[in-house]
Amino acid sequence: MTTPSDPSGGGTRGARRPREPRVVAELGRPETPDETAARKAENTRKHYANQTAINLTLSIVASLGIVLFLVLVVVRPNGTVNRQEIDYVQVASQAQASVDAPLAAPPLPSGWTSNAAEVRSSTRDDVPTWYVGLITPDQQFIGLEQGIDANPTWVSLQVQNAAATSTRSIAGLTWDVYDRRDADDPGNYAYALTTTVGRSSYVLYGTADDAEFDVLATSLAQQIASQESE
Repeated sequence: MTTPSDPSGGGTRGARRPREPRVVAELGRPETPDETAARKAENTRKHYANQTAINLTLSIVASLGIVLFLVLVVVRPNGTVNRQEIDYVQVASQAQASVDAPLAAPPLPSGWTSNAAEVRSSTRDDVPTWYVGLITPDQQFIGLEQGIDANPTWVSLQVQNAAATSTRSIAGLTWDVYDRRDADDPGNYAYALTTTVGRSSYVLYGTADDAEFDVLATSLAQQIASQESE
């Protein structure tokens, strides 16, 4: 029995002709093996480059999403900042054991809040410092710093080496005044008051007006007097 042959005379039926190389339109001829390898390598490079660009875009979008989230969460619609409130009186009571001088924690009227309270140790002048960050009812900032056994250099550093512009008497204490509200961009040091009582040097500085500074300075003076009478 003979095997049927291809009508075209090409041999056994079902046999395939060898595949001819693909003609590249740009070349007008088939690719050489080297050109094929180069083309595949370039396609791979473009693929990874596209993936890198996509990943970079996704990272940027994710970062912008985080920033938007923080803005929505931290900043309230009315423009004020949603700060975490700190009970500075309680913190002072807890920290008192680590400091051998009464810590300042003057009681303040409703509307005042604190966003920070801590004992800081200075590596430069070795002055233990009690710090309280306060937000006034008008949404202004006043920082209270109490240096234990501080020297004039420490006080000068707390007011950014500015010179006193005047003195004031508030609730029986004499304060040096540092008024830089007319200066270009004084930041949180637009206004400051300093006084020293016993072993403690007190510095009040911030962006509030005179009336709010007076409220804090008066309460602090009253607390100091109470501590001295004990």
